[in-house]
Amino acid sequence: MLNRVVLVGRLTKDPALRYTPNGVAVANFTVAVNRPFSNKQGDQEADFVNCVAWRRPAENLAQFMNKGSQVGVDGRLQTRSFDNQEGQRVFITEVVADSVQFLESKKNNQGSGQSSNQSPPPNNQSDEPIDISDDDLPF
Repeated sequence: MLNRVVLVGRLTKDPALRYTPNGVAVANFTVAVNRPFSNKQGDQEADFVNCVAWRRPAENLAQFMNKGSQVGVDGRLQTRSFDNQEGQRVFITEVVADSVQFLESKKNNQGSGQSSNQSPPPNNQSDEPIDISDDDLPF
């Protein structure tokens, strides 16, 4: 069996970062993904896909990306359910992101007319996200 989802789109709002009671980071976000065709009026439509990222990818997403940022999401589709306050069963389908790729730098997403007089970070470090997955880490 195969359950794999790959999306490229833009964040519809800033990622919502929170922490579980055990201190594990989780970020919920929605990606607007253009459909590969136009409707009868010639307009391009989009799907709005709910996603969730965990741990360090969640923290990186919340720190470096904001509304309008272009991202690539690689993950799996998951459906869960719960009973709401009215006792009704609610089903949620979302993409659980194994990795989130930042497809543009934060500087490119800040809009025109904004400039920064900040000096570069010490030790040649930059605030740019690095493209690394958890599988690449030695620990």
